[in-house]
Formats: sequence, C-alpha cells, structure tokens
Amino acid sequence: MNALVSSSPAQLLSGKPLRFIAAGILLINGLFPALWILFTSLKTEGELTEKPITWFPQAPTLANYVQAFSDQPLHLFLFNSFMVALLSTCLTLLVSVLAAYALARLNLRYRGLILSVIVAVSTFPLVTLLVPLFEIMRALNLLNTWIALILPYTVLSLPVCTLILVSFFEGIPRDLENAAMIDGCTRLGALFKVVVPLSAPGVFTAGILAFVNAWDEFLLALSFNSNPTLRTLPVGIQLYQGEFAFPWPVISAALVVGIVPVAILIVIFQERVVSGLTAGGIKG
Repeated sequence: MNALVSSSPAQLLSGKPLRFIAAGILLINGLFPALWILFTSLKTEGELTEKPITWFPQAPTLANYVQAFSDQPLHLFLFNSFMVALLSTCLTLLVSVLAAYALARLNLRYRGLILSVIVAVSTFPLVTLLVPLFEIMRALNLLNTWIALILPYTVLSLPVCTLILVSFFEGIPRDLENAAMIDGCTRLGALFKVVVPLSAPGVFTAGILAFVNAWDEFLLALSFNSNPTLRTLPVGIQLYQGEFAFPWPVISAALVVGIVPVAILIVIFQERVVSGLTAGGIKG
C-alpha cells in the first residue's frame, strides 16, 4: 500500500497490470468480431433466432460455405480481388521506393514541403475523391477494367508507403551505396541491390499495408466496375443479401473465406511487419 501511495501516476500507468489490461482490451476488440463471424458461419438460420443467444454453434455445419460458393461465384471474386491487390501492391512498391529514395537521398529544395503535402494528402477522405477519380477513369475509357482499380489503389497507398520507406532509407549509410557505385553499379542498381534489401522490413510493411487496403476496399470497386465477371470480393459479398432476406450464416461464411488469405499473409510476414513498424517509428 505504501508503495502504491508513494508511486507517481506515471509509474502506475507504466505498470505491468495496466499493460496486461490494455493488451486484453485490444485482443478482445480485434479477436471477438472475427470469432463471432466464424461461429455464425458454422450455425444454421434457426440457431441465430434462438433465445437466449447461443455463443457457440450447437451443431457446426459447413453447409454455409458450400452455399456461399454455389449462390455466387465466390472463387471469381477472390481471384479478382487477389489480382487487383497484388498488381496494385507491386506498382505501389515500385513508385514508393523511387519516391522515398529521392526524398531520402537527393538534396531537394522543398523536401519538407513535399513531405508535408504527402501527409496532408493521406488524410483526404476517400469519398471526396470518388467523383474526380470516376471522371478520370471514364475519360480514359478504363471503367470496368482492373486498371480502373489498380491505379487509384496505388495512388491511395502511395503516401503511407512512401513515408514508411523514407524513414528506412534515411537509416541506411550512404557509404554502402557509394561502395556499390564504385564497383560499377548505377544509382538505380545501388538502390535495388543494396538499399532495398537492407530495408526489407520496411518494404514488407509497406507491401502488406498496400495489399490489405486494396483487398478491403469497397467504394471504388462498387463505383468503377459494373461487370459481373470483374467484381471484387467486398462487392461480391453484398450480393448475397436479398431485398427482404439476409442470410447471415452464408454471408459470414463468405467473410471468413475473404479473411483467411489476409490472415495467412499477416501470419507469414508478421515478424517483418512488426519489426518494420517498430524500426520505422524509432527512425522517424
């Protein structure tokens, strides 16, 4: 008791019990919705209307997953989302690597202003960009194509990815690049053979963020694409609901199928992502 009384508020806030409580709150906030969707996907329609509510499925069934693939071309939605997310991620990394290298290494006159503009642009709500982007895609005759989504997704992910990579590139000693260029590398060669490999955690972090943003995006995918064969997963999932019917178990099954690829990606690269975010925060 005396120790608690004599402790300052800062010491109390930094104590292990509060850390565990904070971690528990974050875990529940992130894990509970995913578990609820998973349990719902294994229930029948009758179980959802029972009172009192049953948290766990009484008789787990995979029929909802079968129905999710039979009612709608879920495999096609997955393929379209994967290709759009993958291609936009590759393009985002290519452009952001070049932009970040220029900001980190070249003596740009208005470097601070450019970084400020990048931060400001990243705060724009997507809905404010919808009409201009739609008009641009229509003028270029790109509506109902993958490119109509790949280009905007790349632009939307560029600010965050560029800022992440700038902090990493600034931490790479210039002497390593100079040594590579003395050995015959061009500046671009030194960038991709020396700087980028040494900044692998940052590159993986930027890539994961760009992929997840493209995978989850709904508004642009709905607005720019009316071709049924090119629908992405977020748009395809909303087709399961009818005018007066909401088959929540089937919708939950489709959601689980959509969550799994991203979850696997995060699990595989979690160490690089965590180290990338941590190192980027320290260097920034």
